[in-house]
Amino acid sequence: MEITTDQIKKLREATGAGILDSREALKKSGGDFDKAMTYLREKGLASASKKAERHAGDGIIGSYIHHNGRVAVLLEVNTETDFVARTPEFVALAQNLAMHIAMANPRYLKPEDVPAEALDAKQAIYRKEAEATGKPAPVVDRIVAGKLDKFYDDVCLLRQPYIKDDQLRVGDLIGQAIAQLGENVVVRRFVRYEIGGE
Repeated sequence: MEITTDQIKKLREATGAGILDSREALKKSGGDFDKAMTYLREKGLASASKKAERHAGDGIIGSYIHHNGRVAVLLEVNTETDFVARTPEFVALAQNLAMHIAMANPRYLKPEDVPAEALDAKQAIYRKEAEATGKPAPVVDRIVAGKLDKFYDDVCLLRQPYIKDDQLRVGDLIGQAIAQLGENVVVRRFVRYEIGGE
């Protein structure tokens, strides 16, 4: 099958991939646009996982203040170079992440950040609820594990479904940014303020 320049152009615009990568993706997918996008996404995420090991010592402070002035967020997003930190894509990522934090109200960055005491308390509650159903111990363990998984999805930023696309987790959004920008991207920390909140 012959791949046209229009197909390549369309795929590049949709994904931000290079000409050669777009052509290769279209060839491997037999000209199927959706399969080509999936191929590029998987390739990008694989390359992003390699870049995630690199030191990200530069970056910006992103911010968001909700239109009613009742919620505000500051977050530090790091990358490897000042050059990438100043790109419109990186600045937009920081702003979108700040907006997500304002709306979704995560309490922690990742599951490892949840304090042991809070985790133990949640496990105890989930176990008591599961045991009350009278199910056998292995089933209770699976129920507790499933509820803990859901708890992480609710309170950990990198595990939350992204507010602008609930098919995408915030961690995956960052992985896509790594693939697009060609450098490691790390959310270092964030703080969310809300009128009357803690």
